[in-house]
Amino acid sequence: MLTFKIKEDVKTDFPHYWELCVGSCHAYTALRADYRQQLIKVHNELGFRYVRFHGLFDDEMSVCIENFDFAGKSKGITYNFINVDKIFDFLLKIGMKPFVELGFMPTCIASGNGKVFAYGGNNSMPKSDKLWEELISRFIKHIIERYGKEEVETWFFEVWNEPNLPLFFAGTQQDYFHLYEITVKTAKSIDNNLKFGGPATSYNSWIPEMINFCEKNNVPLDFITTHHYPTDDPLWKSGLGIAEFFKNSAQEKTDYHRGILHEMTLSSRKQAGNYPLYYTEWNVSAMVGDMIHDEPYAAAMVAKTLADNDGLVEGYSFWTFTDIFEEQSQKPGVFHGGYGLQTVEGIEKPVYRIFEIFHQLGLKRIKVECNEQSTTEVLAVQKGNNLQVLAYNHNVPGGKINTEKIRIELRQQRAFAGTLQRIDENHANPLKKWCELGKPQYIKQPEIDLLRKSSRLQKEKLHIKDGSLSLVVSPHSCIFVEIPNYFA
Repeated sequence: MLTFKIKEDVKTDFPHYWELCVGSCHAYTALRADYRQQLIKVHNELGFRYVRFHGLFDDEMSVCIENFDFAGKSKGITYNFINVDKIFDFLLKIGMKPFVELGFMPTCIASGNGKVFAYGGNNSMPKSDKLWEELISRFIKHIIERYGKEEVETWFFEVWNEPNLPLFFAGTQQDYFHLYEITVKTAKSIDNNLKFGGPATSYNSWIPEMINFCEKNNVPLDFITTHHYPTDDPLWKSGLGIAEFFKNSAQEKTDYHRGILHEMTLSSRKQAGNYPLYYTEWNVSAMVGDMIHDEPYAAAMVAKTLADNDGLVEGYSFWTFTDIFEEQSQKPGVFHGGYGLQTVEGIEKPVYRIFEIFHQLGLKRIKVECNEQSTTEVLAVQKGNNLQVLAYNHNVPGGKINTEKIRIELRQQRAFAGTLQRIDENHANPLKKWCELGKPQYIKQPEIDLLRKSSRLQKEKLHIKDGSLSLVVSPHSCIFVEIPNYFA
């Protein structure tokens, strides 16, 4: 039996860094009523404060439109931020803020015709620096005029998304650095207190190069951003460019091992030096359609990852809060392996529930010691006078994992009454109920209500004798225990 000891005299701060921001699909979806309802829910129930999305400058947002006469002659460009305003107004109204990603390129000022995703974001550089600088200048002046200097200075600004991937950016690394430079210098000439960062790359890349470029060329850089997924591991380790890797490597692209996100974060933290580090995308898999997004597996991996990366980053933005997601067009089916914490209908997945548990945790972490290594780990937290204990059993797909019997030893050798909540195959798992219903592609409100009910965390009464708590933790499961007035 695994034995865990709660060391109540060793405590550290436990800021909820994962609540700073959450991701979503492209900006235009933020005009949908169901998107807004689900965002309000995750803000209220999970504590997310900022939201990040692609496509703020996409053609569908109508921010930059070239006008033509009947003969096809250009009559110039019209700038229009009404759709942006509708989104930002909504975010501020509900108590959230934008983590602003500047991109993609409006067609009328784009140098190429490359498109990304079903919604057609243009991935090219601008025709000229002047055209892009004009758009950035008008945008920054507009939002400061509308929302006020003090408010906008609390926002974060990123330039582009994953420019190291040809899918997202048709230019080179130097092209991106140039685009970042002209963007940030234009914006900071209007308000030097605006917070800008990058390189917003996939698989933890370009961090040293970004810092070197900015410091060498006196380009403002307020923070570092990057992205990662465990499925990035072979590419991350290869040291190759992405094209070379997929051309030359015969290695299975999905191979990775337990704790890989922690290893990636440690490396990025070291590379970032004294700069604040924000991960503006991450999830348990980079692959839409991977059903682990919908299973209890995701909750267990998120629990381990959030516990592991404590103290390493200033923000850790999960991608995404909902399956309202149109990158490869909206996928059919209630559960289809989407990135979201919720289905399109707002049904809360197991991973939603682990974020709900983490939101309940206090702000003081207590050291936990174990007599041996295992796929099961324990996180202990103090919230007021309450002791909170979270046990999770995680390994990567295909990795060895067993049901574990564990004993958690408390310093106070007396009886306690507490509560227990589970996320596993039979608890907080609406996917199982959906399968029992026959996996219907379309559902009505009665089925939605039934699935949401099956998703809820259920409290069980717990009695602890002699200061020792015994639990049975099944594979890919989480058990949350709270003991009121433990420290009273």
